[in-house]
Amino acid sequence: MAVGKNKRLTKGGKKGAKKKIVDPFSKKDWYDVKAPAMFNIRNLGKTLVTRTQGTRIASDGLKGRVFEVSLADLQNDEVAFRKFKLVTEDVQDDTAWCDLLAELKDTNVKAAGLQ
Repeated sequence: MAVGKNKRLTKGGKKGAKKKIVDPFSKKDWYDVKAPAMFNIRNLGKTLVTRTQGTRIASDGLKGRVFEVSLADLQNDEVAFRKFKLVTEDVQDDTAWCDLLAELKDTNVKAAGLQ
C-alpha cells in the first residue's frame, strides 16, 4: 500500500468547508442614463455595470448597451405610442450618454385601445 498525503483534504482546506458568499451587487456601480437633446426628458434612469477591475474597464461594458424607451416617457406625453431604441455611445464620470439607434412601430397598448 502506498503511503502519501490525502489530496482531497489538503487541496481545499477542511473537508466540507463552505465558500464565502459574496453579494454580486457589491461589485457593481450605478450609472445614470441620459437621452439625446431632442427629447424633453433627458434622464432615462439608472443601470448597473460591473466595476473596473484589472484590465476590464466598466465604461467599455456600458458602451453599446441598448435601451428600449417609450416616446411617452421621453416627451411626458401620455398619448405618444412609439418606442425608440437608444444605444450608449459615450460614458463620462457616472453618466452614460445615448444616441438614437432605431424607431420601432406603435406599441400594443395603442392597438388594444382602438379595438
